Amino acid sequence: MSVLTIDVGTSVIKSVVFDDQGRETAISRIGTEVLRPRSGWAEQDMDAVWNGVVLTVRGALSRLGPGHDPVRLISFTAQGDGCWLVDDKGRPTGPAVLWSDGRAGDLLTRWSADGVLEEAYRRNGSLTCSGMPNAVIGWFAAHDPERLERSRTALTAAGWLFLKLTGVRAVDASDASAPFLDHTTGAYDPVIIDLFGLGPYTGLLPRVLGEDERIAELTHHTAGELGLPAGLPVVMAPYDIAATARGAGVVDPGQACAILGTTLCTEIVSRRVDTSGEPCGINIAYGSRDRVLRAFPTLSGTEVLDWASRLLGTDGPAALGELAFATAPRPGGPAFLPYLSPAGERAPFLDPHARGAFWGLSLDHSRGDIARAVFEGLSLVVRDCLRASGTDVHELRLCGGGSASDRWCRLIADVTGVPTARSDDTELGAKGAFLTGLVLTGAESGMREAADRYVRMRCRWEPDPERAAHYDGLYESFLTWRGAARSLGWSAAPSDVQEAPHV
Repeated sequence: MSVLTIDVGTSVIKSVVFDDQGRETAISRIGTEVLRPRSGWAEQDMDAVWNGVVLTVRGALSRLGPGHDPVRLISFTAQGDGCWLVDDKGRPTGPAVLWSDGRAGDLLTRWSADGVLEEAYRRNGSLTCSGMPNAVIGWFAAHDPERLERSRTALTAAGWLFLKLTGVRAVDASDASAPFLDHTTGAYDPVIIDLFGLGPYTGLLPRVLGEDERIAELTHHTAGELGLPAGLPVVMAPYDIAATARGAGVVDPGQACAILGTTLCTEIVSRRVDTSGEPCGINIAYGSRDRVLRAFPTLSGTEVLDWASRLLGTDGPAALGELAFATAPRPGGPAFLPYLSPAGERAPFLDPHARGAFWGLSLDHSRGDIARAVFEGLSLVVRDCLRASGTDVHELRLCGGGSASDRWCRLIADVTGVPTARSDDTELGAKGAFLTGLVLTGAESGMREAADRYVRMRCRWEPDPERAAHYDGLYESFLTWRGAARSLGWSAAPSDVQEAPHV
C-alpha cells in the first residue's frame, strides 16, 4: 500500500509517497511566496497555496515507477497558527495571515500590560503571539471589520487543506491548542475566548475534531484535480511542528527534537500541561490526554541564514556554512542575537519589538567570524529553549532543512551539551503525517509502535567537552547581552521610525 502525504510549509509545499516499509518513494516540492504588503505583515494567497498542493501531488504521482502500489490513503500536515478566513461558500475572503505576521504587535502589548496574556497562559499553557488567530481576529475587528463580516470560518492552513480535500470545515486539537483549547475537555475554553474579547466572533471558530474524527473522504471534484480515485480516506495529522516531532520518533515523555527550519522549534513531550513559571512557549495536544508537546517555535530561523548569506556575499546558506565552519571558535569572537523577524520574538520569551544585534565586533574579526557567530547565535537559541522547558533531555533529534549540515548538527551538540541525532528520512513532517495516517486508520496499533517500526536514526554527534565548556561561557554572555538589549529597548520600534525625507 502506498500512502500519499502532503506538507504545506511556509516556504515550501511537499508531497511525498511512502511505501509499505515507510520509505520515501517519490517526492515533489514547490516553493511558495510570502507576501509582505506592509512592514511586519506576512500573508499568502490561499488559492496559490492550493494550486501548489495540486502541482506537487501530481508531480509525486508522476515520479512513481511502473507497477507501484496504488495510493490507498492521503494524510497531510501544514503550517500552524495564522488566520485563513473563508466565506459561506468556502472561498477565501482575502489572503491568509500567517503565523509570522506582526501587525497585531500593539494589541499584544496591550494584552500583556493588562495581564490577559498571562491569565490565558495559566489556563492552557500557551502564550499568544501576534500571528495566532486570536490576535489576528482582534486586529481585524479593530481595523478591517468588513473582512470579518464577509467571513464565515477562521481556518488554519490545515483547515483550508481539509476543506479543499473533503469539504469539511474543522480544526484538529493541535491547531486549536493555542490559544483557545481546554486540554482537559478537548474543546474551546469560553473563558479564554472572553479574555481576548472575542465572544462576538465565536461563530468563526471551526469545530475541533476528536482523535477519531480526523478522517473524511476525498471529494469527486478534488479527486479529479489530483488524479486520484474519489472516496480515498483523508487524514488530518497534527500541524507541522507536531507532525515533524512524530516523524522524528519523538512520541514519549522526555523525548525532544529541534526543527531547523523557517522556525527554530525546540519540542519536548510531556505528560501534562505545565502552566507554572514564566509564561513562554506553547503546549500542543499530542494525540491523547496523557501526551502534550511543549514547543518553543521561534519567529526567526533559517531565514537568518539567507539574510546573512546576502549580507556576506556568499552563494546561499551552504556556502555560508563553509565560511563559518572553516573558522575556529575563539574567546573574544563576535556574538549574535538572531532576533531578526519584523514581528519580534515569541520563544522562549515574548517581545514583539525584539531585534537582532552583533556584540563585540572589532577590526580583528573576519567574514568567517561573523558567519560563525550567526550559526552560534541560532544554536544558543536552541539551548535557551531547552533550558526554558525545565526538562532533562538526553538526546536531541534534529530535523528540518538546516539539519542537512553535519557541522551545524555537531555545533548544536557542543552548544547545548546534549547528544544530537538525525533521521534517515528527509521529510519528517510528511513522515509524521504517514505515521498518523497508519494509526488513525488502524494499520498500526499506536504511535510508539509505528515509530519503532518506521523511524530510523542515521547519524549521531556527541558534545566535545572542551568546546562545550567554551559555549557554557558564551551562553551566559548571550543572556547578559540580551538583557542589556532589552533594557535599552532593543532599537526603535517600527511605529517609532519615521521615513527619511527625500532629497
